[in-house]
Amino acid sequence: MRVIQEVQNQIRAALRAAVAAAVQAGDLSGPAPETIHLEAPKEKAHGDLATNLALVMARGERKPPRAVAEAILRHLNLEGTWAERVEVAGPGFLNFFLKPGWLHQVLVAVQREGENYGKSDHGQGKRVLLEYISANPTGPVVLVQARAGAVGSTLARLLNWAGYRCDTEFYVNDAGNQVKALARAVDLRARQLAGEPVEFTGEYPAEYVIDCARELLKQYPDFLQKPEEERLAFLERWAPEYFRAGQEEVLRRYGVVFDNWFSERKLRESGAVEALVQRLKEMGEAYEADGAVWMRTTKYGDDKDRVLVKSDGEYTYFAADAAYHLNKYERGYDLLINILGQDHHGYQGRMKAMVQCLGRPPESLELLFTQLVRLVKDGQEYKMSKRQGNIVELADLLEEVSVDAARFFFLMRSLDTHMDFDLNLANLASQENPVYYVQYAHARICSLLRQAEEAGYQVPDATSVRLEVLQDPAELDLLKKIAELPEEIIQAAESREPHRLARYVMDVAALFHAFYNRCRVLGAENEELTRARLVLADATRVVIRNVLGLMGVSAPERM
Repeated sequence: MRVIQEVQNQIRAALRAAVAAAVQAGDLSGPAPETIHLEAPKEKAHGDLATNLALVMARGERKPPRAVAEAILRHLNLEGTWAERVEVAGPGFLNFFLKPGWLHQVLVAVQREGENYGKSDHGQGKRVLLEYISANPTGPVVLVQARAGAVGSTLARLLNWAGYRCDTEFYVNDAGNQVKALARAVDLRARQLAGEPVEFTGEYPAEYVIDCARELLKQYPDFLQKPEEERLAFLERWAPEYFRAGQEEVLRRYGVVFDNWFSERKLRESGAVEALVQRLKEMGEAYEADGAVWMRTTKYGDDKDRVLVKSDGEYTYFAADAAYHLNKYERGYDLLINILGQDHHGYQGRMKAMVQCLGRPPESLELLFTQLVRLVKDGQEYKMSKRQGNIVELADLLEEVSVDAARFFFLMRSLDTHMDFDLNLANLASQENPVYYVQYAHARICSLLRQAEEAGYQVPDATSVRLEVLQDPAELDLLKKIAELPEEIIQAAESREPHRLARYVMDVAALFHAFYNRCRVLGAENEELTRARLVLADATRVVIRNVLGLMGVSAPERM
């Protein structure tokens, strides 16, 4: 049960009835918009919930927002709702002040739902495919991909908790020129390891290719005795799989597990790209010119049409990408979300046009872009790479900081902003470190509950306790924050902003620490208050654990 949703739905119904009454009285022309937004104001003095309904309606009403708000207020009947009073504020906000009793229901809901508290059916089972990271299988997972991994895996859990059916996928670009270049590079490194002088031209010179070549020779000691053509053909399949397996291993250690790894090579070998081009021609969405085949993406707002088949008969990456997205739709997904690197930002127009050429609405594809990460240590940019080249591997980062710290820090900033990752702060075992601060709150509650048990107290059934004795401002503030979790999850899922979870759980931790320092739990003024505060403390533990679980961060019971 989303207690706050029930409260909001009561108020929304009252607002719609007030607008209808105002229209009937001739005070407004109406109608009320289909969606009425309610959210907790930033300032406590502004009430428990606020709506911008009057501001939304003002333009259609041709009246100042405040006049619209006052008209709604005149016809507003709060009977049967948890609202105690309402005020018009600022340019025309309606601020609602709730009866204190509504909050105490939240503790019953948290205790009953436990590890499921925060889930809802908001998404009504809509099928979503979230593709993220999708790094070329030509090297290790690097820092910016690690950021996408933390965000993508958390977003997938958010969507599932918000009532969607979200699957995750890694698109393996194991075909094309980069794979041919990788095969040549591994072959050269293998020959080099065998003592042969070699020269690199356009191949991958990175040192991590040496490890790949070393493993190759370990598995196939007579590899170099085979003809070059045979060696390269073998490596075009073996080398990408070697790196893909390495990516999968480090990502699993990092808490990122995909439902599916989708191979571009297999897509091409299946004939799907060829079939797509033929289909687009038949639909009139592709045409031949200058010896090539083009997709009519300008028809849907792209700055130029895109080549599907080059004049030499080779299919482009764009053609494979189009076939891949058609495959996603044909698997029954209603919404596709792709998290891409910031260097792909210019692809948005062509990809939106592409899905329209496929006969799908542009809003069925969402593109999110991750910005760069800079490591900072001792106040300076930190070059951590242990290999030649200007890359930082996820594996190297996890030698410097814990998985918990890495994931939490990446989730503290919006995906589309540049971020500095402070290695000193991430390793700090004090409350200055955000992840430590939150985990310490959870451990502190667990310690409190152990002490209570030693003193003969169990966390009581919330329905058997007079929860209304929780009236201290610190208690009420914590209760309000706990009540917000189901809506917070929906908002974070809908806005594709997993960083909201980090902010939320830090707020919960801060409010718990304030409550703990102000209100005695064991040794409270009376037994009734102790029991109620134990219920509140345990509910806070559940909320912190659930949110950290969504973030892929552990919730230790001792620190």
